[in-house]
Amino acid sequence: MDHWYVDDRCTNCDVARQLAPELISEVGGRSEVVRQPRDEAEVRRLHAAVFACPTRSIRPASGRPDRALDPFPMALDDGVLICGHNSQHTAGANSYLLPRPSGTAMMIDTPRWSRELAGRYAASGPVTDVLLTHRDHAAHGRRYADHFGARLWIHEGDLDAAPDADQVIRGLEAVEIGPGVTAHPLPGHTLGSVLYLADDRYCFSGDSVYWSRALGDLAVAESVTWHSIEELAASLARVAGRLRFEWILPGHGDRCRLDADEMSRRLRALAERTGLLRPRPIDFTAVRW
Repeated sequence: MDHWYVDDRCTNCDVARQLAPELISEVGGRSEVVRQPRDEAEVRRLHAAVFACPTRSIRPASGRPDRALDPFPMALDDGVLICGHNSQHTAGANSYLLPRPSGTAMMIDTPRWSRELAGRYAASGPVTDVLLTHRDHAAHGRRYADHFGARLWIHEGDLDAAPDADQVIRGLEAVEIGPGVTAHPLPGHTLGSVLYLADDRYCFSGDSVYWSRALGDLAVAESVTWHSIEELAASLARVAGRLRFEWILPGHGDRCRLDADEMSRRLRALAERTGLLRPRPIDFTAVRW
């Protein structure tokens, strides 16, 4: 087995730790390889971390990682894939592919731009829509939408980040994107933040809500809320009793699948906790991954 390490370009975005948590941990405010792989399965998990890491900071000492072990897009279950190849221009945010029964797919937020990657993401069916959760993840939206011939969606509150969007979500009411897929405006993290729900199963939450491994629960990034933590609390209180899903699939922070009833209970409890929070200075180091 090769010797693996994390180089000094690491930005502590947590992406690698999500994919190989038993091998990579946070040490001193950055990711470190805390244990070398013991078998082929662990080597593959490290390669998933390699090809998701936005700075390509996870390295084998003997040279380059094996491109044949790039797993992306990678299925999370039978109805959703994670794109990998996270972009530095979106602060390393995760993005997803949502296959539809028609044989098409939707992309939620975007990986780094590459024509080769775009071909890979469209290999199982044409991508009809690129759904932006908010302004921070808009960097490659237009290029992917143009390449796919897809519609680009964003909320009016963040429209200046994608002024040439094809579809603009307005107000606070839910909007149908396509059969089984709805957009739920959730101002707070940014003015134009949106949750996208699919099939009463998947919640693509952008930077509004994530699964915290440290807490073992749903969480909000209270120390990285650009618009208003109080408005985020109001937004969560408005939607928490109405939304049903099993998967929380954020841009930043970890993913989790729970029974829909349990997820609903946790979302309501999160809304109550968030209602007790007050504005605080931006502090990336305070996020509890």
